[in-house]
Amino acid sequence: MRPCFLFDLDGTVADNGEGILKSAQYALDAFGFPNQPEEKLRLFVGPPLDQSFRELYGMSQEEALRAIAKYRERYSVTGVLENHLYPGISELLRDLAQIGQVCLATSKPQVFAEKILETRGVRQYFSLVVGAELSGERTDKGEVIEAALQGLGDPPGDWAVMIGDRKFDVEAGRALGLVTVGVDYGYAPPGEMDRCRPAYRAATVEELAALLKAWAAGKGETER
Repeated sequence: MRPCFLFDLDGTVADNGEGILKSAQYALDAFGFPNQPEEKLRLFVGPPLDQSFRELYGMSQEEALRAIAKYRERYSVTGVLENHLYPGISELLRDLAQIGQVCLATSKPQVFAEKILETRGVRQYFSLVVGAELSGERTDKGEVIEAALQGLGDPPGDWAVMIGDRKFDVEAGRALGLVTVGVDYGYAPPGEMDRCRPAYRAATVEELAALLKAWAAGKGETER
């Protein structure tokens, strides 16, 4: 059996903050919330957009859906290109693809996730990409991970690891019985990773690479 590596996208594989923050502000301008502080806009990175608009700005579900449509006016044209891979991630994905199955599990619409991976030249390392639908279906992180696991052939939980920068990644992965890794270089607010307590933590991509390769090597030892 080959180990399975499930990666979040925003704040884990790629720094998409610029595109997300600018597109969120673009939408908020239309709803009377100009010039929002960056620390508040950063909270849009990770959770489903409707959740962010509702919880951060008190919008109804109907208003949140209209805000999402406004957000996508900008994001689909400009925001989706405002990103870069974290240094060392491309090499890590390449190495992991040689020893296991690498999957993307993101609450971002799959069409945008695919475009980012293709644009940044790393799509070939992923055996599977699972994201939300533009219709609003499958935005919950647990649903995304479940769909990814099904696509990977339902591996045992101790053979699959969920890697992400927010509590949504850690909590959903743990609830489904996966090993969890929290990365500290992404967009989690201060203290969030301390509270959600992933099985492992990595402060840098270099630490993440060492951790995942050691974990995978350990799985190989158990088969001998």
